[in-house]
Amino acid sequence: MKTYTLIKFGEAESAFELQEKPTPKPGKGEVLIKSEGFGLNFADVMARLGIYRDCPPLPAVLGYENVGHIAELGEGVKGFEIGDRVLTFTRFGGYADHVVSPAMAVVKISDRLSIGEATALATQYITAYWAAEETVSLHEGDHVLIHAAAGGVGTALIQLLKRKGCIIFGTAGSQEKLDYLKSIGVDYPINYREVNYQEEIEKLGFGKKIDATFNPIGGDYVKKDYKLLNSGGRVVIYGASKMTEARGNFFKMLGLAFGFGFWSPIKFVSSSTSLIGINMLRVADDKPMAFKRALQAVNDLAEAEEIKPFVGKEFPHTELAAAHNYLEGRKSIGKVAVKWS
Repeated sequence: MKTYTLIKFGEAESAFELQEKPTPKPGKGEVLIKSEGFGLNFADVMARLGIYRDCPPLPAVLGYENVGHIAELGEGVKGFEIGDRVLTFTRFGGYADHVVSPAMAVVKISDRLSIGEATALATQYITAYWAAEETVSLHEGDHVLIHAAAGGVGTALIQLLKRKGCIIFGTAGSQEKLDYLKSIGVDYPINYREVNYQEEIEKLGFGKKIDATFNPIGGDYVKKDYKLLNSGGRVVIYGASKMTEARGNFFKMLGLAFGFGFWSPIKFVSSSTSLIGINMLRVADDKPMAFKRALQAVNDLAEAEEIKPFVGKEFPHTELAAAHNYLEGRKSIGKVAVKWS
């Protein structure tokens, strides 16, 4: 089988090598999938740059999700047949034209979903679902702030929270992305490159009125978000993309760490507020049934057309480096995916 293997940290053009490896056999409770393609996530960029703690030792095959058809069933697998089109959460190993996955992490999908739409469900949408459905309870009229709102998780959060009737503030860094946010229902798009989003929300009259913020950026954005919270409000953190700006600079990394702030439980109790962290790798490892439930839920919502992933771009596998640079440069809207043919 073919894999794109991360052989060294650094620039996308030199970090990956296309390798031939033996096609694996599925073990008990596993399936072998012949891949159509795989998705990219910002965690992949951070892993390539050497700043992602969960990255396996090099050489490593990255990738959290893969879509394709079942080629072989392992012992004891039920509910699937050879030829079924499926989506799987791979927990690394996704950059391959064949993947072995536990059947627990696999769901059947329809042929109408593109590679990008399908792979978005296994990471972006399941992260958004966990954030918006499992960790917080939001209702019609609640005010929410979504950072990087034009990205894959941001788009998913917007769709899930509009179903609840929430009032949404969304940050992005270009007019094109602001227009996109407006088109999918964001009530208050904010260009974080032109204004201080915290001050802008306060000017609009919503200071201390935000019920939840969804933050993949980290650093001082966490403290800024917290200052906007209403009683009972929550800051939900599912990434630290600001680390890419501080890479290789000790003082910037130190500043980033301090930027998160130092928190006392007394503060949370007195204001009835909270900080919530999400790492779907840990959920998949330690709560596989809960992960399976969430994966099935987003697939069911997609089948019912209550959510629809937006695909920014699909790259041929020969342009993996370009796909990484596209995502790293924050040019993308929605999901970025890579296809084998």
